[in-house]
Amino acid sequence: MLTKKLIPAILMLMLTFCSPLAWAQEEAPRARDHADAWSVIHEAFKVPAEWQGKLGKYRSPLKFNDGRLVTTTADWELRRTELLSDWQRFLGTWPALITEPRVEVLEEQPRENFRQLKIRFLWTPDEMTTGYLLIPNGEGKRPAVVTVYYEPETSIGLGKELRDFGLQLARRGFVVLSLGTTEATESKTYSLYYPSLEDAQVQPLSMLGYAAANAWYVLAARPEVDATRIGIVGHSFGGKWAMFAACLFDKYAAAAWSDPGIVFENSRSNINYWEPWYLGYHPQPWRTRGLITDANPAFGAYPKLMAAKRDLHELHALMAPRPFLVSGGAEDPPQRWEALNHSIEVNKLLGYQHRVGMTNRPLHDPNEESNQVIYGFFEHFLKDNRK
Repeated sequence: MLTKKLIPAILMLMLTFCSPLAWAQEEAPRARDHADAWSVIHEAFKVPAEWQGKLGKYRSPLKFNDGRLVTTTADWELRRTELLSDWQRFLGTWPALITEPRVEVLEEQPRENFRQLKIRFLWTPDEMTTGYLLIPNGEGKRPAVVTVYYEPETSIGLGKELRDFGLQLARRGFVVLSLGTTEATESKTYSLYYPSLEDAQVQPLSMLGYAAANAWYVLAARPEVDATRIGIVGHSFGGKWAMFAACLFDKYAAAAWSDPGIVFENSRSNINYWEPWYLGYHPQPWRTRGLITDANPAFGAYPKLMAAKRDLHELHALMAPRPFLVSGGAEDPPQRWEALNHSIEVNKLLGYQHRVGMTNRPLHDPNEESNQVIYGFFEHFLKDNRK
């Protein structure tokens, strides 16, 4: 029987011995320009009538901690700083970013209309990661996207279907950096722990955001990439990761989050921010996986965030005016507009519209329709519209 560890290696061998002609025989998707993409995605940026103006139970991000209201863009800059400081206090402070990364190319091969490079670089102060760079053929600087998941192979087309965001975006002319927590996933610790698994000083989900911030610098240093047009996307675990990365690191120009659970909800086992590999870190042995109960409580930052009545809509607001898309499934139904409307209000104050979007599907898994909106989202917001 094949082990999970061997499957990616075997898939890569299959890829290596497939001819470039075989790859080219797949029908390439039609790459859209900035304006054309809007026709695909514009419905996602309309709040349904039943959710318009509804703000739910969430405290407005446009209210300072002392109760004052934000009324100007200058006020918002102060409030944004206050929000970020509050969340850093709960999550822990990142180490210094690795702004001049050293990247080792391990392998390179042609695929379809792009080159695939297997690379290795330092993504935390003391931990290397291995991922894949997909670089479309041609000249000039292009937009780019970081994709994040349990391992980097799925995004480049060597895993479960409809999660191949990197492959599909590369076909459409984006430079892609595909990343994952392969070793941590195999050990069922899933995340990143700094400075150690035994004594993490930063909540692991925030540390994933830090690693993705360092990945931004890897892409920004590439001669093929326009550093002002780099986005990030992920599904489920990767959706949580992409959300924290984009909200906490403001150099990401756009972000798409596929059904991560964009707010806290203690009754949904898949919206499990309380687990120790997300926001509930505590030294091992870890709590039994599952919902919070009196017999199985949460630890770490999560119960403190609950006690302080904080929620993730405050992080979403940090995106403004950068655009983001929620590709909602079972965990992010239409009711999430109550949280998203707060970000719409922030963007309205700043003079922007159509910066917050959501699609909805019944199941957690992505589907063709929801993914087409993700690709259209990046085509609209990251492709050069200055022509």
